[in-house]
Amino acid sequence: MSIRDFDSIRKIVQDFFGGAYFSIVRESATPGGYGQCGNILVRKITRGLVTYDMVLQRTGLVFSAIEIALAGEVAGAFQTFFPTITKGSGVSDFRAVMLPSLLDVSISSYLRSDRRLAFWSIQKLLQILKDLSFQKYEGKQATTGFIVYRKNIEEFNVACSISDCLMLDFNPGICISPDFFQSPSAYRLVNGLGTYYACNIRLQATGMIKFMNYGSRDAIERLSMRDTMSLLKKAGPGAFAASVTPASELEILTCPDIIFAWRKGHWSLFDPGIYRHFLSGYLDVKETESLIATIYSLSKLRLGAIVLIAEESVLSSGNLQKGTASGKDHLSRLILGSFKNKTITDLKQSGELISILSTDGMTLFNKDGVLVDAGIIINTCTTAGLVTGGGRTTAATAASGFGKVIKVSEDGPVELYENGNRMYRFG
Repeated sequence: MSIRDFDSIRKIVQDFFGGAYFSIVRESATPGGYGQCGNILVRKITRGLVTYDMVLQRTGLVFSAIEIALAGEVAGAFQTFFPTITKGSGVSDFRAVMLPSLLDVSISSYLRSDRRLAFWSIQKLLQILKDLSFQKYEGKQATTGFIVYRKNIEEFNVACSISDCLMLDFNPGICISPDFFQSPSAYRLVNGLGTYYACNIRLQATGMIKFMNYGSRDAIERLSMRDTMSLLKKAGPGAFAASVTPASELEILTCPDIIFAWRKGHWSLFDPGIYRHFLSGYLDVKETESLIATIYSLSKLRLGAIVLIAEESVLSSGNLQKGTASGKDHLSRLILGSFKNKTITDLKQSGELISILSTDGMTLFNKDGVLVDAGIIINTCTTAGLVTGGGRTTAATAASGFGKVIKVSEDGPVELYENGNRMYRFG
């Protein structure tokens, strides 16, 4: 089998790593070699006596620590798949198997934490949740969630008690098998929205967890699963949560705050470290954290938005102005005026942030995270060399000449722009 036969999975790997260019080349075909510096990432794959380089390259943004670890898992999955093909075997059949399986295996291997353990139990849980994502009951999507812990049940119960969780123990534990959700009550009453199953790594449900403060959290904290993240930090190394969302998608959460999202049949990685690096030096650290949680929430809700981080002086350039449909009228300006000079965190906590960001036009914050204006449109005709796409993409590309831009599409993807270029894409 030729290494070129793996081109069938090129796109899913590139999308998983935020749009990074992906290639596999013979080691001898890389003059001077590639070094793992900045935005070039290389992992070795050996097949027989031949060694290949799996290369990921990205302009501008360096690879995060999580991406570096996951690149090793992807290379390991390739390494596993290689020996399964022999001369005369069905390459087409192999491609059909590998296309959906490569990232499943890579993510499951990453989640096992301890390299001495097999990843099959994790893979089995993900498959059960994928199956449930197709299930509806009385016209409503089935949702549920599991928190998987590595410590013994007594230690995990202590972690729950200091996280303000109510824990109901199952004695004995219940094996999580393909017929686990044969009764609708199994997913309607433990729905992954404030309630989860507690599960050990041997795939036994040992109890039910209810977050007591879930109902009092603001919308963004619920959507970005702050309570779940907090418990995972106390549950010990290797703990993770896996759930089916109301949008028929899978989410996997790990410490400290990584999210794997299974959308439209493909895996994406939401790594806040990438956004922190992108905004470093341009936005206050506290406000950056609030913005990252909000961006993921908008993506989850399928609400489009464009956020520009720049100084207020950009409004005097003449290229940025209020749009007729974006709050130019007197009443809209009065209402928006009550929100100006508030920070991203203030607006998040008071509940207005999602509404402001998802209104027509662009929202401008300064480096302190203070709202400067919303409903802004940009004159893209004066931007030289602009590569156009849809309306929101064109506006984001043009606006990135004035500062850092984050764009959320109405169908979920998140993109980062700087100096007229797209730097990264999630989803």
